[in-house]
Amino acid sequence: MTALGLLRQRDVHAVEEMDRPECDPARLNRTYAQFPVVNRAVSGWRGIYRTLLRPALSATKVTTLLDIGCGGGDVPVLLAAWAARDRLRLEITAIDPDPRAFRFAVRHRKAKGVTFRQASTADLAAEGRRYDIVMSNHVLHHLGTAELPQFLAESALLSRGTVIHNDIRRSPAAYALFYAASWPFPGSYIREDGLTSIRRSYTTAELQAAAPPGWAVARRSPFRNLLTLDRTGLGD
Repeated sequence: MTALGLLRQRDVHAVEEMDRPECDPARLNRTYAQFPVVNRAVSGWRGIYRTLLRPALSATKVTTLLDIGCGGGDVPVLLAAWAARDRLRLEITAIDPDPRAFRFAVRHRKAKGVTFRQASTADLAAEGRRYDIVMSNHVLHHLGTAELPQFLAESALLSRGTVIHNDIRRSPAAYALFYAASWPFPGSYIREDGLTSIRRSYTTAELQAAAPPGWAVARRSPFRNLLTLDRTGLGD
C-alpha cells in the first residue's frame, strides 16, 4: 500500500518503536535528546504560549500548569524559560508514566519552576490534584479510540481553567515533508516514529467528531490540531 493509502484513515494499530518496552535504551535516550529540535521546529508552542498561555499568567500570583506525558521534558522547560523571561510566575508539574522518560527528564532537563513526576492522570486525580492549566504535547495520537474519552475526562477533572492538547494533524503533505526533513537525526527513533505518529494522528474533522461536547478543535500551522477546553467559570 502507498503512503497516501496509509493516510486515508488513522493507523491505530501502528506502534511507535519508542513505546515498546524492549526498544534500544541508547536509541531511546538519543530520541529524547533530539526532541527539543523537533518540537521547536514543528510543535508551535511559541505561538501557543503567546496567544493562550501568557495572557493567563501573572507577575504577582503563581499559576500552576500540568504537562501530561512530558516525555523527555523539553517542552515544560521551554515554557518555564519563556515565563521567567517575561517575569511571570509559573510552576509546572510535568508527568509521564514511563519510567524511562522520567529518568531522562530528571537527569537532563532540570529547570527552576519545573517538577517532574512519574505518574499518570489517574494517579493525580486520585490524589485530588487541581491545576490552573492542563496541557499535553503529542499525546493524543498515542491513544486508542477507547482511551481518548477517559484521557480527556481526566485532564478536564485536573484543570480549574484551560486544557490544551497540542497534536499532529494527519495529511499527505505532513508525511512527505517530515519524510524529507527528518534524515538529520541518526541513531534515534525520530524518523520512523515521527512517520508512525503522523499515520496515527487525527485530521481536524476526525478529532472534532471524537471530542466530547464543550471541547473545541482548531487547525494550526504547521500541520497541528489544538484541542482545547475552557473551564473558567465552571467552578471547582
